[in-house]
Amino acid sequence: MLKRRLIPKLQLKFSSLEGLGRMVLVTTVRFDDYFTIGDPVSQARIYEAQAADELIFVDLDASLHRRKTVTEVVKRAAEEIFMPFTVGGGVTSIDDFRILLSSGADKVSINTAAVEDATLIRKAADAFGAQCVVLSIDYRRDPDGQYFVWTKGGKKKTAWDPVKWATEGERLGAGEILLTAIDRDGTRMGLDLEMTRRVVENVSIPVITSGGCGLASHFVDGFVVGRADAVSAGTYFCFKDENPMQTRSQINNAGIPIRLHK
Repeated sequence: MLKRRLIPKLQLKFSSLEGLGRMVLVTTVRFDDYFTIGDPVSQARIYEAQAADELIFVDLDASLHRRKTVTEVVKRAAEEIFMPFTVGGGVTSIDDFRILLSSGADKVSINTAAVEDATLIRKAADAFGAQCVVLSIDYRRDPDGQYFVWTKGGKKKTAWDPVKWATEGERLGAGEILLTAIDRDGTRMGLDLEMTRRVVENVSIPVITSGGCGLASHFVDGFVVGRADAVSAGTYFCFKDENPMQTRSQINNAGIPIRLHK
């Protein structure tokens, strides 16, 4: 049986505090309010020491401001950590894939650009292999109960239903889905298990679910009820007095196959 994965998410924003322009690690609440944590690569080293399976770096502002993902963080991470990581934010072309992968990323996540030009998924999969292409799906529920995919950092609503977009993404060649419930992001109220399960049941590629983890039991629910292949969290690991290694032990105690040691 394949082991489930625990993946810390490192969300990045550009900061010019004290006149120094640099990318900083932040946590967000529903993709809106955010809190600065510190240096993303330093935190990545901590997660590696705590036996995380992989990491996800997301440049939150890149697509909204139509700028490229800052590769400085990617290069530093590749030099200082020795575990697989995904990078997303501002990726709009095959050249962007090539730059990020050559800078040290193992996978590249695409969201806004994939919705605007779905052929990018196929082109990237053909050029670099499906295993390098992660389709990131940010979504929220309307007051009438319908779900829609949102792009540009949760600022632009699309006509896509998350499940239909996930199945289309797989058809076009994506090798993995990163599913994020915007309304639960940073709230610590638990994952959207229903949508996670629906996406898992409709695709054959791995699904990473995220948005809302506040207790170790929420990770367990994501694996058992949501049937996700992996659970990703940002706020949980930044503010809870638990690290990936402790959370992993609790997941294992629930009978879920997961790697225990490095």
